Amino acid sequence: MSLDRSLFCVLTGAGTLALVAVAAHAQDKPSFPAKPIRFIVPLTAGGPTDMIGRIIASPLSAALNQPVVIDNRPGAAGNIAAEMVAKAPPDGYTLFLAGPGNLAINPSLFSKLPYDPVRDFAPIILMGTAPYVVVVHPSVPAKTLQELIRLARARPGELDYGAVTGNAAHLATELFRHMAKINIVHIPYKGAAVATTDLLAGQIQLSFASAPGSMPHVQSGKLRALAVTSATRMSTLPNIPTVDESGIKGFEAAVWYGLVAPARTPRSVIDLLNSEIVKIIRNPGHREKLIANNFEPATSTPEQFQAFIKSEIDKWGRAVKLSGATAE
Repeated sequence: MSLDRSLFCVLTGAGTLALVAVAAHAQDKPSFPAKPIRFIVPLTAGGPTDMIGRIIASPLSAALNQPVVIDNRPGAAGNIAAEMVAKAPPDGYTLFLAGPGNLAINPSLFSKLPYDPVRDFAPIILMGTAPYVVVVHPSVPAKTLQELIRLARARPGELDYGAVTGNAAHLATELFRHMAKINIVHIPYKGAAVATTDLLAGQIQLSFASAPGSMPHVQSGKLRALAVTSATRMSTLPNIPTVDESGIKGFEAAVWYGLVAPARTPRSVIDLLNSEIVKIIRNPGHREKLIANNFEPATSTPEQFQAFIKSEIDKWGRAVKLSGATAE
């Protein structure tokens, strides 16, 4: 065999090996995502959970070069949506935009659930929190939380508050009622929006309202904010004290928003989603958008979020027991 032919054979063989190596590397490279991703939202469009989902979905879609679609599935206190994700293929394409209701409150509120909040989900990230704002109708003669407490003690059973039975706002208010040693009356509603409408009309006197839902009415003067329920003051309400600062020491309650996948979703998928969402939340523009919509931005590792969920199950379980609320 000539030298030229031998050299040709060697080069050809080397080229073939290189192509095989490249092909093998391509097969090893993660292919996720290869199609659209769904955020299953357990509430109707327009609410805070839907809002934060859309704020995150758009830049995440750009980062992953795949559509991230919001899929609203309200009903049964969010259990329909949670069950859908729990039973979805663990491939990262069906994710649950979770909060305290589904993963921390419902396990104590319902005697039986079609999912387990710990066993059936793989936590991805905690994305933000939003404290409740203690708001009153302007006709209520209380300018501070302590004045409201004194008024409630002077007029036991005469002040009404509205909340969906068993939701976080109801349980937070019952916890406040217990710690403040006051007698205020729970008026049950089927939705927070209806309760807010009655509060604006003066049909009820006070509410523990979500920050995103109540801030426009506070800013317009239609409602008066007395305190926030977080451990620290809100960025958008720096002059409004916390409940703890107002004399109810140790009180803290907030809505939180996180993303979970079905259990057994590959860790590589979990890590990719976590990494990209952390980048989004730390981006100044996206962070400012979250704050402007009255969310307090947050990030976590999957392990930190899992530990947080377990602690929230314990905390809200105690609140459910205190309130006596039940879904059955």
